[in-house]
Amino acid sequence: MALDSRLLEILACPEDKGPLLYFADERSLYNPRLKRRYAVTEDDIPNMLIDEAEMVDDAEHARLLAKAEADGVAPTFEQ
Repeated sequence: MALDSRLLEILACPEDKGPLLYFADERSLYNPRLKRRYAVTEDDIPNMLIDEAEMVDDAEHARLLAKAEADGVAPTFEQ
């Protein structure tokens, strides 16, 4: 199951308030501006706590951006 499309339209990074990239197959939301990944639980609940987010390195950042482009992953909303 994936996050509800209505929820995705309003989800934003809790730190910079910008859009996120949603990777359903990896159960994560990603902020490419801050290189921060937020987990999505098995119950499809996004964990948007800044202190529990994962910081990704440059290689993982590049992989996620390439995956988003290849898979047609759009930001959760337009800024």
